[in-house]
Amino acid sequence: MSIAAVRDYFAAFGLAEKVLEFDTSSATVELAAQAAGVIPARIAKSLSFLVDGQAVLILTAGDAKVDNSKFKGFFHTKAKMLTPDQVVELVGHAVGGVCPFAIREGVRVYLDISLQRFDTVFPAAGSANSAIELSCAQLEQYACGFQGWGDFCKGWQSED
Repeated sequence: MSIAAVRDYFAAFGLAEKVLEFDTSSATVELAAQAAGVIPARIAKSLSFLVDGQAVLILTAGDAKVDNSKFKGFFHTKAKMLTPDQVVELVGHAVGGVCPFAIREGVRVYLDISLQRFDTVFPAAGSANSAIELSCAQLEQYACGFQGWGDFCKGWQSED
């Protein structure tokens, strides 16, 4: 899958033109923030895990880190990130462009509450030089396999 698949996915909702393609890499939070002209925290990074043999995506704010105890409390298993090859195979996008749009069937998607601080956020859009600006409500609406919001992270609140 690719940016073309994501663009096609959003075309069904009349939003294909919202997909941004950059001249530079947006494969990391820092690079994506530079490309989009926003603070790193507004980048919605997609983290890929293996839970009970299935791919799980957790989208978090760019300044948040998964809290292993919160993860284990919710999923009842230790956080085990997918390898880059597993990400392509199980999710359908390559690392650097992973997003919850135009993904493989069966991938479960969760959104972390760290994103809710912002009016809009910038998840990737299927390639290492793309993004789309969405509100949290839109992100929830358009994320394939959306399961719900959760508190999976630390490091983004002053008391963390």
